[in-house]
Amino acid sequence: MLESKRRAHPRSTWVMRGAAASLLLAAAVAAVVVTAPWQGAAPGGAGDGAIAPAQAAAAPAPRGLAEVEALPTAPKSAPPHVPPPIDRKGPATLRVDLEAVETTMQLADGVEYTFWTFDGTVPGPMIRVREGDTVVVRVTNRDGSTAPHSIDLHAVTGTGGGAIYTQTMAGGATAFVFKALAPGLYVYHCATAPIPMHIANGMYGMILVEPADGLPPVDREYYVMQQEVYTAAPYGQKGLQTFDWQALWDEPPEYVVFNGRVGSLAGGSVLRARTGETVRIYFGVGGPNLTSSFHVIGEIFDRVYMLGSLTAPPLTDVQTVLVPPGGSVVVDFAVEVPGRYTLVDHALGRIHKGAIGELVVEGPERPDLFRPLR
Repeated sequence: MLESKRRAHPRSTWVMRGAAASLLLAAAVAAVVVTAPWQGAAPGGAGDGAIAPAQAAAAPAPRGLAEVEALPTAPKSAPPHVPPPIDRKGPATLRVDLEAVETTMQLADGVEYTFWTFDGTVPGPMIRVREGDTVVVRVTNRDGSTAPHSIDLHAVTGTGGGAIYTQTMAGGATAFVFKALAPGLYVYHCATAPIPMHIANGMYGMILVEPADGLPPVDREYYVMQQEVYTAAPYGQKGLQTFDWQALWDEPPEYVVFNGRVGSLAGGSVLRARTGETVRIYFGVGGPNLTSSFHVIGEIFDRVYMLGSLTAPPLTDVQTVLVPPGGSVVVDFAVEVPGRYTLVDHALGRIHKGAIGELVVEGPERPDLFRPLR
C-alpha cells in the first residue's frame, strides 16, 4: 500500500519544484514586508498590555509597531476552550499576538509529527473580538523555523486577509491593522506558499467577531476544528512521521482529526456538560481539502448558524451540518439526557482516521425522554 501510494506521479516533480519556488518567492515578499517603513523595529515580548476598557475604546489605531505594545490584548484561548463573552458596550482597539512555532507533537498513540502552529497548538487559539473593534494583528516567527509564515484572517476586509503584510521570516515580526466590520465566526490560516502544506501541518484557527448586541447566552462553549494530516506512512505507524506531498495533491489523507490529533476529545479531554444546560460548539474546518458533515450522535442541534453567519436567522432542529474547508458553523443544543455523546464527521469512514470525540453529560436520568424497554 505504501509503495503504491508513493509511486512516481507525472505531477510530482513540478509540484515539488513549484513548492520550492513558492517558498523562495514568499521569502522575498517577507523581506520587503518586514522592512516596510511604517513598521520599524519590532519590540520584544508579548506582554498583556492591560488597560481600562474606556482607554481601549478611545485608543486610535497605532501608526507603527512601536505603538502596538501599549494596546490591550484581545482575549484568546487554546482549544477546546473559548474566551468568555464580551461585556463591553462599545468598540475597542485591541492587539492580537500570534507566534508561528514549528514543534513535534503527538498525532496519535505512539505517533509523532512535526506540526507548524500558531502559539504551539493545533488549531491555533480562538480569538474573540466585537463588531466595530479595531484589531492589530502581530505575527512573530520563532527563531529556528524552517519556513516563513503568515496569516490570512477571513474576518478581514483587505488584500489577502492580512497575508500581504505578514510574510514573516524566522526570528522576524510583522503587523497590520484591520477593522472588524462583519459579525461572524471566521477561519484564519497561514497563507505562505505552498498554502495547503502550511494548513495541513496545523496552521489554522478561528476568530469570533461578536455582534454588537452579543450572542444569546449559553451554559458551555467549546472550540473544535477538523483537519487532514498527510503522512507518508500508513495510519498508526509508530514513530515520527513525515509529510507526503503527493498524498496532499491526490487527497487521500491517512488522518482526519479533531483539534490536531487522534483522541484530542477523549479520555481526560472529553467535553463536559450537565443535564439542563445549553452547549454551544464553534466548529470549523481547517482542511485543507475535505468538507465535514458535522454531527453529534444522540443530539439534535436546536440552533444552527450556518456558514458562521451570526446575523442571519439560525436554522432550527438540524441533525447534521456541512462545513467546507475554510468554513465554520455555530451549533447550540440543550442536553436533557445524561450519557456519552459522540462527535463525528458523518462521512463515517473518517472515524477510523481519527475524526471522533466525546461530550459527557452528567445528571439525573430522564426516563420520560429516553429509557430501555424490558
